[in-house]
Amino acid sequence: MADADENSLTFDRSMPPAGRLEPVAPLIRRRVAPNGGPFTASGTCTYVVGQDRVAVLDPGPDDPVHIEALLQDLAGERVEAIVVTHTHRDHSPGARLLAARTGAPIVGCGPHRAARALSEAEAPMLDASADRAHAPERIMAEGDSVSGRGWTLVAVETPGHTMNHLAFALPEAQALFSGDHVMAWSTTIVAPPDGAMRAYMDSLDKLRGRDETVYWPGHGGPVCEPARFLRGLAGHRRQREAAIRARLAAGDRRIADIVAAIYQGLDPRLRGAAALSVFAHLEDLVGRGRATCDGAPRLDGTYAPA
Repeated sequence: MADADENSLTFDRSMPPAGRLEPVAPLIRRRVAPNGGPFTASGTCTYVVGQDRVAVLDPGPDDPVHIEALLQDLAGERVEAIVVTHTHRDHSPGARLLAARTGAPIVGCGPHRAARALSEAEAPMLDASADRAHAPERIMAEGDSVSGRGWTLVAVETPGHTMNHLAFALPEAQALFSGDHVMAWSTTIVAPPDGAMRAYMDSLDKLRGRDETVYWPGHGGPVCEPARFLRGLAGHRRQREAAIRARLAAGDRRIADIVAAIYQGLDPRLRGAAALSVFAHLEDLVGRGRATCDGAPRLDGTYAPA
């Protein structure tokens, strides 16, 4: 799921087509679910890893047509593991449909959890996006792996977009399935209390210490120069934080005013996402003692410089 915040990086807007399984690299095939939109690009990328005895990563939304097409693509092959990066409804519900048809275990991220408890009178902003029915057979943590003939998927904990978010390294291809944490077409939304900006930034730093040469994200095409792109993402978020602090210094006190000032010309469909992104930064700034709020940070709070 993408953020509305897209002004400081050069993104790759070329979109993989939905509706067919195609090889994209040795050991990797991709079918894009038909759930395209402003937050999902051309749709959720479902990946098939290996040949004959395979893993399916992020089967996507609760879409029987998508799962049926995927099963037809894999006729004669055996699904040995269904791997899930995180519990948003565009990624994980299809896992249960696929498991029911194949008997393969669901592994990967744990049940959905928030970054923090809701503050008084606060509603969960992305509750409709949370797949709270996700119950994997095996919860994977940092360094855990699942393997098959010629492939290994190693879990890399990358909280931030959601707190249970995992990426998966494929050492045989020096590749990383980055889920919604790093995408070539857009920044990702970080929306409290579903996610947390400090965790997201820490996860970016963590990935910068790795050596994969290509990322295969949950939406859009591959990230082909991940080291450079990660530097850009981190810089982009720092610039956004600086812009928010400047608006506080200029007298803006409400998130809506900050959004209007720093997201000029924004697609109206993305205003809510922009507000959540600003909220995530403000929550982080308050936590670090660089801003204040009239109570616990919340979307309708009144903010000021510290």
